[in-house]
Amino acid sequence: MNNWYIDGLQKDKQSITADWNRHKQSLIAGVEVREVKNVIKSNGHLTEIYRKDWQLDDSPVDQVFQIMMQPGGISAWHAHESTTDRLFVTLGTMKIVLYDSRQLSPTFGQINEFLVSDLRPQLISVPPQVWHGVKNISANAALMLNLVDKAYQYDDPDHWRVPADSPAIPYTL
Repeated sequence: MNNWYIDGLQKDKQSITADWNRHKQSLIAGVEVREVKNVIKSNGHLTEIYRKDWQLDDSPVDQVFQIMMQPGGISAWHAHESTTDRLFVTLGTMKIVLYDSRQLSPTFGQINEFLVSDLRPQLISVPPQVWHGVKNISANAALMLNLVDKAYQYDDPDHWRVPADSPAIPYTL
């Protein structure tokens, strides 16, 4: 009956419901995601990126910056001690992966994986001390905005990194 199986076979996990809503994965404690709908206009489309009344988190927006990644480009792994990242892909498709290493967190050891695109936008709020990595899985350059609650401090960056292949994070981008 299963004579077509080959070594390394893995069944896809559900990613979408029958009514085309994103399948809800169990989120890491403090992570919030809001799917954003594009508004079709006569000359293109409009996309709201952030609104305070969405109440994703209680942090202010102190700085907004854009990241351009070449096809296959990876930014991994990093975390912030006290900064909240809010990630929004404006062009292309990126894989955003989060890992909770906070030993006192109810979601300690949990992984969240998101495929985020300009076609079906999402705003992902990443709390402090949650490791995250990003990979451009588009055939072209991709763009992502980050709306942080604390502006980058040039003289004392709140950036902590481990290599992309760190065995401390049980995920390969």
